[in-house]
Amino acid sequence: MPHLALYTFGVLKSPLADPAPLTREFYDIGEAVYWKISQHPGYLARAEAADGDRGALFEADWGAWGEFAVPTWYSNGHTVETTALAATLSLWTDLHPAFDAVYTGLHREALNRRYDWFERAEHPSYVFWWVSDDAIPTWQDGVSRLEHLHDHGSTPHAFTFHHSFAPDGTPTRIKGISRRATRFADKEA
Repeated sequence: MPHLALYTFGVLKSPLADPAPLTREFYDIGEAVYWKISQHPGYLARAEAADGDRGALFEADWGAWGEFAVPTWYSNGHTVETTALAATLSLWTDLHPAFDAVYTGLHREALNRRYDWFERAEHPSYVFWWVSDDAIPTWQDGVSRLEHLHDHGSTPHAFTFHHSFAPDGTPTRIKGISRRATRFADKEA
């Protein structure tokens, strides 16, 4: 059974190393959000640096997840002192559990505060795609899928909650999720 890959990307208003209260707040809540999501049914795994250093994204050893990469539109720094981004790469069993994890609980609370921490963007902030059950997506896969979504809209190659596709490439809807909720989710993209 294929797994669902999810890549998220956002540009922070200040570098991760910034000691300002809002940056610290985002950094601190991130640990709790990651832990809560990892407990969610349907969650399989996420990219984590082998050395556990959250600030050294570009220099970190990501193991099977590959070398850290960012979209071409990211123009901020790449050093520990200047990196101003948040990115995640994860695997899920299906769209519905991913939707539940993203739009409920602590992650939902963090989403409600996203404009306190993140710059408003003209680019999508997340992308999904299907991978074989034995595949580990790489950061570069996530970047190329996000850029494809930006350039071509939702396709079976790269899609959003609102315009999603089944593993066989046919359009699908997340059962039990209202149109209003998927419209909100699509605005995130």
